[in-house]
Amino acid sequence: MTRHVLTGGLIAGLIAGLFAVLLQLTFVVPLLLEGELYETGARVHFGTGDPKSIAGSPGIIAEDVARHAGTLAINLVSWIGFAILLMVGFALASRSGHRIDARKGAVWGMAGFVAVTLAPAMGLAPELPGTIAADLQARQIWWAATVVLTAGGLAALAFGRGPLAIFAGAVAIALPHIVGAPTLDTYLGVSPPELSAQFAARVLAVSAAIWAVLGAAAGWLWIRSPAA
Repeated sequence: MTRHVLTGGLIAGLIAGLFAVLLQLTFVVPLLLEGELYETGARVHFGTGDPKSIAGSPGIIAEDVARHAGTLAINLVSWIGFAILLMVGFALASRSGHRIDARKGAVWGMAGFVAVTLAPAMGLAPELPGTIAADLQARQIWWAATVVLTAGGLAALAFGRGPLAIFAGAVAIALPHIVGAPTLDTYLGVSPPELSAQFAARVLAVSAAIWAVLGAAAGWLWIRSPAA
């Protein structure tokens, strides 16, 4: 069982990681690089600099090979880790009589997206360079608590029995947002709000696609393993 979890997690994570890099280099990295121009002062919002957006420029990808290699490595490690966690979840669910396949794996993947990306983004939107955020440690604590509580709440809703489990799951999901994420008293970012909004939207859309691919790949591999 352990071998199948690790092997399936490795393969699914590699698939998702490579897909993640492709989407990020195409849709997210150009906006990051443009945000850095505002962060460093090379471009000024409402200033006299060149207002032309570089987002989507095909020359962007070749500017910093080492940086993009780091992006590849981080993505592969991260998505392999997430894939292994999914495989562990599949193993636990299978022991309870739940059948996992590619379609159900995609649903699990979207649950991972909700827990790891969407729910935290409701309080802490993806940050473009040049934007100002609250205290880092406070944000990290709130983010981690939100991920854990949302994942636990979704599990309670999916696998719990009776109204008490449903109530507990709903409370766990809502609790971080009732408490509220750390916020600033004022906003002092130098990046254009339009660019920040586009960046946040792209990060969420890209993450949803990657999680769906990860879950489907993991489910497809699981159903073909002897452990299933």
